[in-house]
Amino acid sequence: MSIRLVALDLDNTLFDKAKEVSVKNRQAILAAKAQGVKVVITTGRPLPAIGNLLNDLGLADEEDYSVTLNGGLIQSNTGQVIAETGLTLSEIKAIADILVPLGLPVDVISGDQVYSLPALGHQSLYHRANPLLTFNTITDLSELPRDRQFNKVVTVQEAAYLDQQMARLPEALGQAFEVFKSRDIILEIMPKGVHKATGLKVLSDFLGIDQSDVMAVGDEANDLSMVAWAGCGVAMANAVPALKEIAQWVTTADNNHSGVAEAIQKFVLKGDR
Repeated sequence: MSIRLVALDLDNTLFDKAKEVSVKNRQAILAAKAQGVKVVITTGRPLPAIGNLLNDLGLADEEDYSVTLNGGLIQSNTGQVIAETGLTLSEIKAIADILVPLGLPVDVISGDQVYSLPALGHQSLYHRANPLLTFNTITDLSELPRDRQFNKVVTVQEAAYLDQQMARLPEALGQAFEVFKSRDIILEIMPKGVHKATGLKVLSDFLGIDQSDVMAVGDEANDLSMVAWAGCGVAMANAVPALKEIAQWVTTADNNHSGVAEAIQKFVLKGDR
């Protein structure tokens, strides 16, 4: 068995604290691709939120693919949609009915558009996390357009406040939706059964690549499913404890010291298993 697909999270995994990709990480990705390995960006972001990254990494060809929106959208990097799953307007309302009374603003993501609903005086901080998206402030969910696919809902607040309010979320929310943090300030809510592992499975099946030949690298709670699913699941040195517990291997270098390159070197370029 050999690694044929490498799935990489972005924030605090491939990206360093400055949201940049190190020279070592870039070189490792290019070397893996030169060996015929599929390098797949697997992120909670939509593609418009990652700027010129695909071009910078040499991943902008028609045979390159990404799993975006936490598995809600699987596509080629030239635009071909392989699969897409979203939230209905009634589901968005059900989510907002829980978040808003807790003072958690609601951001509804639809491609490169974000519709932001404040909550009890609390404004969304999502623009800090994804400044490349287009933000539209709304005062009621009835203002949402009816002709767009809605990919997910996020609520973004300072970490301490977010954790405090998350403790008050009803169990019913997690029973009806996928609910997880993608960063310390971001809580994401996806359709039930949609997460990074399901997106990777769809893409792997499409490409004819076995699960055992997939390596996934991540750091946060939204990476749990793909790291557990992949034949080679890797947690970054800076990963949350829950991810380190289920990973097969933990890098010695963190995201600021090219931990992704370390994993690619070990399992792809050297071929350790």
